Amino acid sequence: MKPWLVDTGPMVALLKQDDPHHDWATEQARHAPASVSTCEAVVTEVLFLLKRDGRDGGGLFELLDAGLVQCEFDLRAQRNPVRELMHRYRGQPMSFADACLVRMAELTSEASIWTLDKDFHNYRKHGRQTLSLVMP
Repeated sequence: MKPWLVDTGPMVALLKQDDPHHDWATEQARHAPASVSTCEAVVTEVLFLLKRDGRDGGGLFELLDAGLVQCEFDLRAQRNPVRELMHRYRGQPMSFADACLVRMAELTSEASIWTLDKDFHNYRKHGRQTLSLVMP
């Protein structure tokens, strides 16, 4: 099975039963690999959005503790490519987390990005290659 890189939207949707995409995210989770990867920037965004809604981040930490979600992205080693992606897409709303996920997709060529963010249709890995996406 192809590896999946998970973005903020699906994780928030999984953790919030009242999220409009909760059912979709839950269904996708049934088809996802046993473990998905993400980056600390996405974890930060998820925790911020949960906190903003008055929710606890315990569910996310449970996913991390169980190894269902893994954070293995090394920003120290990848900061220059991430910086270049953010510069390339400076006219679009590429967040730091989006840039990290695109870089992760460059490093894992067959990976799919599990996202709700339509901006990923515009991003390219290695300058020209479209990204494989799991999205509604």
